[in-house]
Amino acid sequence: MASPETNAADELQGNFKHLRMLEEESIYILREVAECFENPVLLYSIGKDSSVLLHLARKAFYPEKPPIPLLHVDSTWEFREMIEFRDTYVRGELGIEVLVEINQDGVERGVNPFDFSSSVYTDVMRTQPLKSALTRNRFDAAIGGGRREEERSRAKERIFSFRDKHHRWDPRNQRPELWRLYNTWVHRGESMRVFPLSDWTEEEIWQYILLENIPLVPLYFSKDRPIVHRDGNLIMVDDERMPLSRGEKAEMMKVRFRTLGCYPVTGAIKSNACTVSEIVRELRSTRLSERAGRAIDKDEEAAMERKKRQGYF
Repeated sequence: MASPETNAADELQGNFKHLRMLEEESIYILREVAECFENPVLLYSIGKDSSVLLHLARKAFYPEKPPIPLLHVDSTWEFREMIEFRDTYVRGELGIEVLVEINQDGVERGVNPFDFSSSVYTDVMRTQPLKSALTRNRFDAAIGGGRREEERSRAKERIFSFRDKHHRWDPRNQRPELWRLYNTWVHRGESMRVFPLSDWTEEEIWQYILLENIPLVPLYFSKDRPIVHRDGNLIMVDDERMPLSRGEKAEMMKVRFRTLGCYPVTGAIKSNACTVSEIVRELRSTRLSERAGRAIDKDEEAAMERKKRQGYF
């Protein structure tokens, strides 16, 4: 029987040098941001890409802590395990401060994923608090874990992606990036969104997690969880706030999540993958896109691009 180390080496499939090249490029971008901007911030969503990004930031500025604060835009509808991971691991074990932004006006108005459309909910509980936090704190660069492979509007993004004074993005008017020459110049009030993981694929993210043994929210690994079938998705009943329709009943199902966000709009997948190695193998056989279970990507044609134009990350 092969040892765990042998299995891990097999999952990397000779990709070790390529992963180190991706790591080197991302660390270079993170250091470029720290050098060129007065007040950058790292957007931390608690998911796997954010976890890799935080790990790279810790490497980039080791032995000191990253000189860039973390910002979590909390919709108040994230999975409970995500918030627990943020508070126990990042704040507790790593001792890194995380700024948390919540749209209290949206909370008081009762804006939620069940009674409001995806576009309204996302705008009120995600986009508006993000823009508010960036403006109030005068952050001139916001680093995120978006990858070009994830979704077609993200494929249009530059690594250093310009935003105007209203945080708007114009996909038809972007700066060229030739031979890794980045234009970091902005007027006061304008800003940049920066994507150090642009060139990574989902499989490479998981291979790097395996290589570096990066801690993750347990939701990524298969386990029996309470699930209802809703609008073609497997939705986990994560707390008592989720209303069940007449006759609807949660059933225990062995599932895991490929992406994480607000639990009512994030679909699970049936899976038996309980380790990172098993997830890497599972990815090689799937034909579903990474964000197939995210309802906010489906509410209309080109929905993500419209949200990004308005300031969504």
